[in-house]
Amino acid sequence: MAPTVRHIHIIAICGTGMAALAGMLKTAGYRVTGSDANVYPPMSTMLERQGISYRVGFRPENIEPDTDLVVIGNAVSKTNPEVLAVLERGIPYRSFPQALAEFFLKDRVPIVVAGTHGKTTTSALMAWVLDCAGLDPGFLIGGWVKNFDSNSRPGTGRYFVVEGDEYDTAFFDKGPKFLHYRPHAAILTSIEFDHGDIFNSLDEIKTAFQKFVRLIPSDGVLFAADGDLHVKDVIRNLSCPIALYGLDASSRWHAGQVRFDPEGVSFRVMDDRRDLGAFRSSMVGRHNLMNALGVIGLASTLGLSPDAIKKGVESFQGVKRRQEIIGGRKGVIVMDDFAHHPTAIRETLAGLRLRYPDHRIWAVFEPRSATSRRNIFQKEFSQAFDSADRIMIADLFAPEKLAAGLRLDPKRVVEDLLSRGKEAAFVPTADEIVRAISPQLRSGDLVCVMSSGGFDGIHEKLLKALAG
Repeated sequence: MAPTVRHIHIIAICGTGMAALAGMLKTAGYRVTGSDANVYPPMSTMLERQGISYRVGFRPENIEPDTDLVVIGNAVSKTNPEVLAVLERGIPYRSFPQALAEFFLKDRVPIVVAGTHGKTTTSALMAWVLDCAGLDPGFLIGGWVKNFDSNSRPGTGRYFVVEGDEYDTAFFDKGPKFLHYRPHAAILTSIEFDHGDIFNSLDEIKTAFQKFVRLIPSDGVLFAADGDLHVKDVIRNLSCPIALYGLDASSRWHAGQVRFDPEGVSFRVMDDRRDLGAFRSSMVGRHNLMNALGVIGLASTLGLSPDAIKKGVESFQGVKRRQEIIGGRKGVIVMDDFAHHPTAIRETLAGLRLRYPDHRIWAVFEPRSATSRRNIFQKEFSQAFDSADRIMIADLFAPEKLAAGLRLDPKRVVEDLLSRGKEAAFVPTADEIVRAISPQLRSGDLVCVMSSGGFDGIHEKLLKALAG
């Protein structure tokens, strides 16, 4: 980027990634302004704390005369008033991933974590392990990392960890974001169909991931989850070294002596050449054990000692909205989780069953994401809740945004669950769910609320009802 850039304006600054980028640019010495139609915590609070000026609403006058560069979020259309002003005035502009790459990745060693599931937790753990080893990595992650109390940091070390999102980049670039991140090392956690609003098929998704892994240079490395047939297809004929990790002893990097307990999981890590010793993690479930294994393998390949890696893994506190305990009342635990894909729901609940074997588990699900509101996984949703004792399915979020023929039928999901002997109910709204279940809850119950959004504040409403 030319040194004449001093003032950067960000359109849609309150997005998780956009606000993080704004903070890093401010730290790097640029004057940063922004605008957004929806301004709310925690991102608005973070911007205010960093002294970043933003305006509510999109208007041409928000683009000040001395603006040198504009960063445009992927939720912004080409008809946005500020975008039109940028085009009319001929101001240079970039997408979010382009700006991240140009300002923060070009002189670093990017470590990119990609995959349908687990990339937020895996990238957060990767950054924390590097930090615990004293390497001061930069990072930008799509979730709030508890250890850092942040989702981003420029860092001063050679490594920069990025959560590699396959979602599209901007109205002027419909390719996946992760194609801009210049991966030198990468972890590929899983591949399934997702993002039904922009991908038409699993083959399209696999093509996107093939383009991503082919960016890894021959002197880089790819850690890929073993046993995932779609991952296997994607990683064929690469020029970079590939290391497979899994829970089976046939994988090059694998876990043995696995023991789940109420405090987490203990395990040993082996590769083809050595035993790295015993590890312990407070994370829940086999899917998170896989996430940890990918990080441990890559960190070891980068030259970190087993002791340094153990320190990071054992002290990792996780990411907000991933099996996050919001509170408890009268012996009832209320938990928040971002799961919205059938596989994520199944693995999350299976992990909770391992950690809380004696609890009665309630699964409360809101179909909110672009994929979960579609009928793509109509059958799969009815099989995703098997580890729960009680299941409450809410109505679709904003169903009017989808044609009737494309919508998931939550009532039919419940009917299918009932036919399989599960205790389930369709209860349309958060308030109705709270009224329905709060009288039934007893000490020893765990309520796991799963949604990709705020779900109308259901967690606090439930805790308030329990306290009354």
